[in-house]
Amino acid sequence: MEDGTRAARQLWVEDERGRQRMPDPVRNAAVRAVMIMSVTLILAVVAFLTSVTSSWLAYPMTIAAVVATVVATWSVLDIWITRQVWRQRNGVVSEPSSSAYPGRARERIPEERVA
Repeated sequence: MEDGTRAARQLWVEDERGRQRMPDPVRNAAVRAVMIMSVTLILAVVAFLTSVTSSWLAYPMTIAAVVATVVATWSVLDIWITRQVWRQRNGVVSEPSSSAYPGRARERIPEERVA
């Protein structure tokens, strides 16, 4: 490669995508949920292996896995709640619904005036 062609190429090129990036609070909740779910899976595997080997750690690890499952379920719900709150605060566009029919009322007024 020549030095002229190397300088013309860009190192980073943005791809145009249809989906936008998640808002920061939603992304933080999603990362938090993934971390909690990975710890939960590790706890579940350790609880299973300790119960198979009849170790004394089987009972505490099973209790920890159950508690972690509850926390992981809440963290997944937290993603949904955070996304809904963010949409409600920042992303709502106020428009009448399609059942409002705003155009028909305007059409009737000139017809009545003509008659």
